[in-house]
Amino acid sequence: MDLEIKKFSQINLADPFFDSLKDSYEGFDNWFAKKAREEDTAYVFYGEDGLISDFLYLKIETETVNDVEPILPAKKRLKVGTFKLKSRGTRRGERFMKKIMDRAVADDVDEIYVTIFPKPELQNLINSFQKFGFEHVANKPHGERGSELVLLKNMRSWKGDVEKDYPFVKVGKTDKYLLSIRPDYHTKLFPDSILNNESYDLVQDITPTNSIYKIYICWMKDAAMLKCGDNVVIYRTSDGQGSAYYRSVATSICTVMEVKRYIHFKDLSDFLYYTQYSVFSEIDRKKWYQYNSNFIVIKMLYNVAFTKRVIRKELLETAGMNGDSYWGIYKLSDGEYQKIIKLGKTDERYFID
Repeated sequence: MDLEIKKFSQINLADPFFDSLKDSYEGFDNWFAKKAREEDTAYVFYGEDGLISDFLYLKIETETVNDVEPILPAKKRLKVGTFKLKSRGTRRGERFMKKIMDRAVADDVDEIYVTIFPKPELQNLINSFQKFGFEHVANKPHGERGSELVLLKNMRSWKGDVEKDYPFVKVGKTDKYLLSIRPDYHTKLFPDSILNNESYDLVQDITPTNSIYKIYICWMKDAAMLKCGDNVVIYRTSDGQGSAYYRSVATSICTVMEVKRYIHFKDLSDFLYYTQYSVFSEIDRKKWYQYNSNFIVIKMLYNVAFTKRVIRKELLETAGMNGDSYWGIYKLSDGEYQKIIKLGKTDERYFID
């Protein structure tokens, strides 16, 4: 099953998924009923058994947050109202994290915040928020049940760290490249960047799809030029169902985290562990490590999908890219990059100097 947006009125409060939330939060049933009356919605994953597996509720607030210590002054904030994961091993938490970030950018909020009880079973979730720039700024008391941590991300300032500044893309004084990816790999890697003629049924509920981190393995020697902080325009090559002039498209922007080669891995186990969240099978990866070791492994952050896919025709005629050059890995000028961003109708708020 894939991620769905459901009204609270369509969600079964009796689902066992909510039992722990009812135990942790007094009045949860009344709160849920209020959200149903108000026609609020949430992101939901359902398992094959029809029961809820994961749940995310987001809310825009503009008032003072006065039930925390210290009080947070009035600002436009995105509150992560409910964030619970039952599934393990699919990295759906990262997919939810991207939804949180995208909503925050779309609504142009000043801050994002979430409250979480500091329980051992929630430590991985706390670590995930902190990794993406959330800081412990206050506590929310609950009497005898203790206090929740208030974790907050400032969307108006940046730290110069590609993870903590996520989803923002630093464009000043960075190199920009176009990276070609085959259609079958592209669909699995970039679930929010599928083409209009593709079905969401093609986006499998697998780790590479859900992850903010994208691992790609290639044999293009120029890919070794990539370095941390570089901007990458993802280019889905033609599916063969028509002219590449119209079927090959730029779809999204990623930021390079690191690039590795054969010599950077201690052994096969190290390589398999590092690339486990790629779209490639373990059989293929074993074969490459043992017999075709000139590979380059690119680890990227998936920042933003284009609103409008940019076809090859536009890349040539409007962005001014050189059609005689090799586009497997193509270094873009600042001018070409800015034109591609504009053609993709990408929200300019994702980009910082």
